[in-house]
Amino acid sequence: MEMKQPKGKDIHVNLKGVTICCDDFGTGNIPIIFIHGFPFDKSSWEPQMEFLKHTHRVLAYDIRGFGKSTLGEENMTISLFADDLVELMDVLQIDKAVACGLSMGGYILLNAVNRYPERFEALILSDTQCIADSPEGKEKRYKTIDQINEDGLKDFAEGFVKNAFCPDSLENKKELVEKIKDIILTTSPITITGTLSALAKRPEMCSTLNEILIPVLILCGEEDTVTLMTQAAFLNRNIANSEFNSIGKAAHMSNLEQSDEFNRWLSQFVSKWQ
Repeated sequence: MEMKQPKGKDIHVNLKGVTICCDDFGTGNIPIIFIHGFPFDKSSWEPQMEFLKHTHRVLAYDIRGFGKSTLGEENMTISLFADDLVELMDVLQIDKAVACGLSMGGYILLNAVNRYPERFEALILSDTQCIADSPEGKEKRYKTIDQINEDGLKDFAEGFVKNAFCPDSLENKKELVEKIKDIILTTSPITITGTLSALAKRPEMCSTLNEILIPVLILCGEEDTVTLMTQAAFLNRNIANSEFNSIGKAAHMSNLEQSDEFNRWLSQFVSKWQ
């Protein structure tokens, strides 16, 4: 039996081969676990953690290689990230959780709920999709890997934030944009390129959507050009017990660009789990 872990900020949890850094606040029978997108870290969930920690137990963690989590030696895959999530729940003695994933976090959740359905009470899928990369998408990721290996992360980070935020955010929320850019620039290039490869190789999960029977909230920024609103609508049509809400004046970082609206939908959805 594992010793009960302490709670608070920057808790280091030892899994098989890696150390995962997580924040764990509040109390509740059904915790809410937040899974960040690529190439961010757990700090990208701060508005949601702050908002819910007084009413729920909330956790956010750095995916292996990101933030303060170690990389390990295994080749990165979405399935490996999903295994890490469930193993983290095991160590923290969490039998069941409501889980919220943005972008790659959503890919991880679709993989995890397919393989470990009994571990999830409900899902929040934000700015994400079930499709695999197209051949063109894969080629673009591999070209990005070559570019990073040759030139470093500066151009990649610049281009990424331009695509991730809507024009209004780029103009009026420059501090937020710079914060996300800094997170990217302080991430190991090996982590970035390894994860790009994992994203390129991920399988489609669209054929598994009809197996998801738990409640699902789908959120997407109306100006998201990374994962389009049409993909969010597809998730909604194919997951039986789901609801879909779009978020105006937001692109791929909807939880940060319009945190109040995101939190309002989130709060309504999770109110039944304390």
